[in-house]
Amino acid sequence: MKELKGHVDELFRGIPESEQKTAIMEEVLENLEEKVWDLMEQGKAEEDAINKAIVEFGSIEDLKNELGVKQPVKKNNTKLNLGFSIWGSIIIIALFVFMNFYYSPNVIWFVYPTFAILWWPLSMYFIWKRAN
Repeated sequence: MKELKGHVDELFRGIPESEQKTAIMEEVLENLEEKVWDLMEQGKAEEDAINKAIVEFGSIEDLKNELGVKQPVKKNNTKLNLGFSIWGSIIIIALFVFMNFYYSPNVIWFVYPTFAILWWPLSMYFIWKRAN
């Protein structure tokens, strides 16, 4: 049942070594092996029984909490994204204004791409408002 051992090792890969981790890993492995033997007694092939036991076992989030593993905190970058989009839009619009007045001062065309560029900070603003 090397597949089960490999699966359990993979589940507990990011958790620091401790006696408690080792004990829980052994218990999980024993439970999975018992489930595989029960499924094989019911007529399942060994490979099918192993796969079904792994799928039915699910995740180990509760066990990770018990072992004290902290989940990574997702940062809220919406304000940073909004600021970046505002400054980026200002720079791009300034480039269009410069190009317009330097290369074709008789025709005012920079307004048209400006409307398209302003969608970027506007969409970031609504994302920021929804997050707060």
